[in-house]
Amino acid sequence: MRPTQTGPPATPRLRRPTRVPRGTATAAPCWPRSPSPASKPPVCWYEPVFTPEELKAAVADLKKNGGSGAVNAHEFWTSGIFVKHYEEGKEQDNFDLNSSKNTMAKGYKDYNTGKDGMFWRSVVRDGHEDDTEAWDCGRVMFWQDAGTIPDDPHAPTPETLAAYAYDQIDVPKTEVELKPQTNSKVNLPTWVWLDNGTFKDVKVRAELPNTGLWAETTAKPVALHLEPGTADAETFPASGDCEINADGSIGTPYTKGKADQTPPCGIRYLRASGGKPYQLKASITWKISWEGTGGTQGDLPDGTFETTQDMDVQEIQSINR
Repeated sequence: MRPTQTGPPATPRLRRPTRVPRGTATAAPCWPRSPSPASKPPVCWYEPVFTPEELKAAVADLKKNGGSGAVNAHEFWTSGIFVKHYEEGKEQDNFDLNSSKNTMAKGYKDYNTGKDGMFWRSVVRDGHEDDTEAWDCGRVMFWQDAGTIPDDPHAPTPETLAAYAYDQIDVPKTEVELKPQTNSKVNLPTWVWLDNGTFKDVKVRAELPNTGLWAETTAKPVALHLEPGTADAETFPASGDCEINADGSIGTPYTKGKADQTPPCGIRYLRASGGKPYQLKASITWKISWEGTGGTQGDLPDGTFETTQDMDVQEIQSINR
């Protein structure tokens, strides 16, 4: 996904197409969860890259400067082959490495100049260039009429873009507010809460220019789970699951005078840590949904982000007279 790029460059070049769908995003890639088949973006797909005029100009640039240009994610042609196929109408082999038989791509006259549509080309998701599946999109660059999507199993869909957007979600770190902070007393509750200004819905949108295809995922925080780091502790509530309040916050901030009250979200340590802090784990569960082109929608696997904080627990000091 390229947040600032919404279409082909003014003068496209036949460069290596190892990139991801162009679009916009409200978050950078970073999603702390194991890949799931339901949320895994494809390794390769086809997308529009050139208008007739842009392809013609790119081939002219190739003729002038020499070298070779990408006709799909793995195959490169010299300018002469581009001219034969896209200008003179000569057939060429597709790159059917993973197919039981090789297919032929019919040629075009004068780059389809005057027609309404774009040439589509395969791309491979960054970091997966050597995957076996990267060779599944073997067609050389082909024509697609405007407003239509290729009839091909590797053509993008709203579900494809939703999976890609899911893969790009970045949620804020789970840093809870504590009272007392890091230093707690045996048998006195530690209040835990999260500010509603930090944990808001996170949205990522992926779209494919010139196709009308788009999808937007929404990650919504739904619960905070606490693990005190020792069996000698109680959590509030007992399950350790603190639900999100109606205003988006979690728990209730501690205020003076509440030291002996039971917090709606918190921990009571029953034994001192003895000089070695307990490891308090706090994890936020995010529920993921998506919507896209044509009213499509669905749910994706929940994600969990966990952080650990040191908790030094001390005995309450008493004075005997």
